Parts: sequence; C-alpha cells; structure tokens
Amino acid sequence: MVRKFLIGILILVSFLLQCTVFHALSFGGIIPNLLIILTASYGFMGGRKNGLLTGFVCGMLLDVFFGEAVGFYALIYMYIGYINGSFRKIFFPEDIKLPLCLIAASDLVYNILCYSLLFLLRSRFQIGYYLTRIILPEMVYTIAVSLVMYPLILKTDQKLEEREKRSAKKFV
Repeated sequence: MVRKFLIGILILVSFLLQCTVFHALSFGGIIPNLLIILTASYGFMGGRKNGLLTGFVCGMLLDVFFGEAVGFYALIYMYIGYINGSFRKIFFPEDIKLPLCLIAASDLVYNILCYSLLFLLRSRFQIGYYLTRIILPEMVYTIAVSLVMYPLILKTDQKLEEREKRSAKKFV
C-alpha cells in the first residue's frame, strides 16, 4: 500500500514539475519528459504490470489536462511501460546503461507515435524538421534529466523493498 501511495506521489510531483518548473527551464521550447522517465523506470524495475499501471496513470494525467481525446496518451504510456517491463529480467540496479538506453528509446518511440498520429494524419509531412527540432533535442534533455532523476527513483524503490522485506519478516 505504501508503494502505491509513493508511486502516486512521484507521478503527481513529476507531472507538476514537468508542467511548471521545467517550462521555465526549457531550451527553445523543449522540456524533458519526466513521465516517460518514471514510466520506463517503474517498468523495468517492477515488471510489466507495474510499468503498465504507472504508464496508465501518467497517460491519463496528460489526457485529462492536455489531451484532445481521453485515452490517447494513456494508451501510448501503457505500451511503453509494458514493453519496458519486459526488460526486468536483464535489469541490474548498479548498471545505468540499460535504463538510459530504455528511457531514450521510450522517449523516441513516444515522440514518433505522437508525430505519426497527431501530425502526419493531418498532412503535416515535415518529419525532418520535427525530428531535428523537437524529437532529438527532447530525447537529449530527457536523458540529461534522467541522469539525476533515475538514481533517486532507484534509491526510493530499494528503500521500499527493504521496508517491505522487514515488515514481511515480522509476520513470519
């Protein structure tokens, strides 16, 4: 129960930071995607189910506040969390290369899907412009922020696991 509450708080704080503080820290209108960092992290740390649920909540927040159709971002984030959960078997907490690669790939897939479904279907064919001015800079900025944010998420998750193990020993 504590884990779910804490993940909910982290999602809410990340959403608020992404919508407020990082708008002031934007570079050329580009802000990092903190919700992708959170969804991908809880996907490969907790498995498919955790990634799916975290992605759903993150996506629904975006849908409710910024979406044109409810469920669009929730679906994309759910898939990203689920796919990242597939990498749980090869995830090692002390190795940061896999999380950074997965977060970068998740951000790239998210932006390409958003471009394809929101702009390409409206006959906006400037993929080169969108790729060089929005997708790649956002991916780099997201990776830079994840270098700080991911270790915090990892430490929080490890402390929760320790607490859960201690409380489980009390009942045995």
